[in-house]
Amino acid sequence: MELAYYSDYAVRLVNTEEPARGQDSLTSVEAVRELFGANQSAARRATDADVTRFRSVRGRLRAVFEAADGGDETLAVDLLNSLLLEFPVSPQISGHDHRDDDGSPLWHMHLADHPSNATAGFAAIAAMGLAFHLTEYGVDRLGLCEAAPCRNAYLDTSTNRSRRYCSDRCATRANVAAYRARKRLEADRSAGTGRSADSAQRTTANGER
Repeated sequence: MELAYYSDYAVRLVNTEEPARGQDSLTSVEAVRELFGANQSAARRATDADVTRFRSVRGRLRAVFEAADGGDETLAVDLLNSLLLEFPVSPQISGHDHRDDDGSPLWHMHLADHPSNATAGFAAIAAMGLAFHLTEYGVDRLGLCEAAPCRNAYLDTSTNRSRRYCSDRCATRANVAAYRARKRLEADRSAGTGRSADSAQRTTANGER
């Protein structure tokens, strides 16, 4: 499993809440377990107490994205470093997958956690994955969706650093809104031009009398 994979842990957790809409899907231990995805052995460690702990880590991870999105690289790194210190991991070489051609192990880096609870394990992996993404691709690759009121977190993997939205749905919605705004502006300008022409004609007519 590549280290870049783990950065998605942070995105999944942050996006369980949409503050601008007042929505929060992280309300039960079942919701916590779903965040672990295929890692069911880790998910089974979750208890009701992890709901509150996960929410706390979520707020700290969102702060990293907010700092990065706002252009404050130093703050983003400082916030992420504090998570790395609090939730450490042990990188290990793993070979549980095998090559199809000769059956030999497919060696890769794996983040082994030794948590005291499910939150600590998830936070360690999420923070390390996000740190890897940040140092490999740049702080500006951590973003928050510009399609208000969404503000979901995303990781920009585009070749030209052009991503601005968390999903195609938000991109489409923003483009439609921008198109409609342009049309309204054009209509207002046309109406204004028409009123100016009418005023000029009346002025000319009055002057000829």
